[in-house]
Amino acid sequence: MSDILIRGADLVLTMDDAETELKRHDIRLSGGVIAEIGTALGAAGAEVVLADGCLVTPGLVNTHHHLYQSMTRAVPGAQDALLFGWLQMLYPIWARMGPEHMRVSALTGLAELALSGCTLSSDHLYLFPNGARLEDTIHAAAEVGLRFHPTRGAMSIGESDGGLPPDALVEAEDAILNDCIRVVDAFHDAAPGSMCRVGIAPCSPFSVSRELMRDAALLARDKGVMLHTHLAENDEDVAYSLERFGCRPGQYAQDLGWTGEDVWHAHCVKLDGSEIDLFARTRTGVAHCPCSNCRLGSGIAPVRAMLDAGVRVGLGVDGSASNDSGDLVSEARQAMLLQRVAGGADAMSARAALRLATRGGAEVLGRDDCGQVAVGKRADLAIWDMRGVEAAGSWDAGALLLAGPRKVRDLFVEGRRVVRDGQMATIDLGAVLERQRTLALELAG
Repeated sequence: MSDILIRGADLVLTMDDAETELKRHDIRLSGGVIAEIGTALGAAGAEVVLADGCLVTPGLVNTHHHLYQSMTRAVPGAQDALLFGWLQMLYPIWARMGPEHMRVSALTGLAELALSGCTLSSDHLYLFPNGARLEDTIHAAAEVGLRFHPTRGAMSIGESDGGLPPDALVEAEDAILNDCIRVVDAFHDAAPGSMCRVGIAPCSPFSVSRELMRDAALLARDKGVMLHTHLAENDEDVAYSLERFGCRPGQYAQDLGWTGEDVWHAHCVKLDGSEIDLFARTRTGVAHCPCSNCRLGSGIAPVRAMLDAGVRVGLGVDGSASNDSGDLVSEARQAMLLQRVAGGADAMSARAALRLATRGGAEVLGRDDCGQVAVGKRADLAIWDMRGVEAAGSWDAGALLLAGPRKVRDLFVEGRRVVRDGQMATIDLGAVLERQRTLALELAG
């Protein structure tokens, strides 16, 4: 792999500790890392990528997704439902999916993320109908070329036992744990620069038992992998916890070993002050999903309070059945706007929201090698062309979320080009979308 020299970027937002911003700088990518940053760098042996008129940022990081849901966007009957009703509408459709649906939906969802500037994404796959397996998505991520943190999710309490999902979509708990061991052993890479790290992720407190939550935490720590689940997503979620477990979601998580720097929870819209303090003390991470929270009417997560308390927060697009989009830069803008609605125009700046989408997400996922433009960090970069109509008249290229493109011009992951001139460089996206349409029509009957 030859070196890449990004030449003459108008502005580089580094997201380093000092919040350094560099004007008219070059960046050399070599061996999968950022090798050099400066002005008038030598181009010998490198492919030169001109970046005049462009903003360079770290690649964006998506901390929560359900890629399989890219097959079920805007489903009638689920468009205006609250969380529990929305799930009950979609479960029977998802039960008809199989390995090819998982693969193609992952290709589609990851391409959409890449085009919006994302270089690292997690995924929460918690149902495995008709022979589907976690590696269906892992192989897709390798094709697209994104850095990938798949999590082996699970549901074990069906309707007949008082749970929400239909019995056909739940698994026996010993089978779940055995498959977690299988996928971690086969695919998890803990090395610096890893392109794939596997996590363990029982779906939610209302779809698995206490015992599985506890056993999953023990297994994850034995294997040295991270833990992920949904928590305190809406009022129904909190009410279920109080009725079923006799405590709030944060206490439930703490009691079962689900706090710590190796844990991140999706949503956390309804955390109270004591739960925020708990997450700050324990270094527990949060995946904030503002568009999905709006779409399902769940509320506005107290992100400003979390950040002020020291909670680690990243952004997630959530599944495309509850967001209907996988555009991560738009997610960052939505996060900024919602915090302003809740707390005033000074509650979150454009740069602060972009930091959540880059370094914040990397920290939540335990990736201190990503999320910054700095020598020695992984060569995951987004180049945004600020000369288009979206940024026309902007006085500040760094305010990307106020006035800027929603699609990258170029995207590099581990120093390899994934997006070139606004088009996918690694897969035939047109062929993927044609296959997606066919499969989605079959699901719709």
